[in-house]
Amino acid sequence: MIIDTHAHYDDEQFDGDREELLGSMEAGGVGLIVNAGSTLESWSRIVELTEKYPFLYGAIGIHPDEAGSLSEERMREMEELLDRDKIVAVGEIGLDYYWDKENHDIQKKWFIRQLETARKKDMPVIIHSREAAADTMEIMKTYAAGMRAVIHCYSYSPEMAKEYVKMGYYIGVGGVVTFKNAKKLKQVVEELPLESIVLETDCPYLAPEPFRGKRNSSLYLPYVAEKIAEIKGLSAEEVVRQTEENSRQLYRL
Repeated sequence: MIIDTHAHYDDEQFDGDREELLGSMEAGGVGLIVNAGSTLESWSRIVELTEKYPFLYGAIGIHPDEAGSLSEERMREMEELLDRDKIVAVGEIGLDYYWDKENHDIQKKWFIRQLETARKKDMPVIIHSREAAADTMEIMKTYAAGMRAVIHCYSYSPEMAKEYVKMGYYIGVGGVVTFKNAKKLKQVVEELPLESIVLETDCPYLAPEPFRGKRNSSLYLPYVAEKIAEIKGLSAEEVVRQTEENSRQLYRL
């Protein structure tokens, strides 16, 4: 079965047809979905989704663009939510110097704080890193050694990807790998062992070709699996089988 390791079905873009769409996942070959948190407001919606849909699990965390909304009181709230049975990870957390919505020191402070919480709970982390390669790597080496992690929507060099794999982390690959101009990510996929790759959508964002620019959903993951298979000279079935195994190990599903 296909596992989507990173989705945002709490997003308002799904308000019109969320129930119908999620109801079609099994028929579309999608067996499990992990819905990642990004804002404080997303947390309660994610808990509701995990309660309603047996195949949907959640992650609780704050995206670096929202890091300024965190406080110790909110961290206590996060810790309580992380104890729920169907919350399986801390995320998405990390650094984003592209949008630069939050001061870098604030981003780093709450990134580290959330990593410490994940370690305390023995939970994996979902890492968002954009235009912040060196700082992310330094923090992961210092505060996340030995932890389970996925570098979500990976956008850096093959060399850095291999470094993360050596640290025991997974690399999240989604629709971008199907884009004509995604040479670097295709090289990453080519050079990494399939055992270190997980499938993700980041839906409603980053739909694969031929749906680029439209709303993404987990139903489009076969296009990602097929592209990875093509790059690596494997069958799509083998890609789905191995990435399912990887995802189950990452999240202990």
